[in-house]
Amino acid sequence: MRIDYKQEKKEAFPQFKGGKGVMNANMFFDGRNRILSAQLEPGSSIGLHCHETSSEIMFFTAGEGVAIIDGVEEPVEAGVCHYCPKGSSHTLLNTGEENLCFYAVVPEQ
Repeated sequence: MRIDYKQEKKEAFPQFKGGKGVMNANMFFDGRNRILSAQLEPGSSIGLHCHETSSEIMFFTAGEGVAIIDGVEEPVEAGVCHYCPKGSSHTLLNTGEENLCFYAVVPEQ
């Protein structure tokens, strides 16, 4: 199946998952799995949350930031993949001066 993010409506998610600032995303959802193209604005974050029934794979295409998974801090930037397995908790912070851009896949398990 082809997902064309140029055709999908971009939506703003303020304080996503209890974070700060705004995440803008084009999100595909088939009722079970999410696949998204997202931009986290400078100074923004995605709040700490647990993946109880899913995992998450994030591939970064631009910007710089920090992912914190189960209390361990990991730098992220273009070309890096961050993986949060089922049962783990993570958060994401944009520490740079430009949008932190990424694609994410959140499959229910």
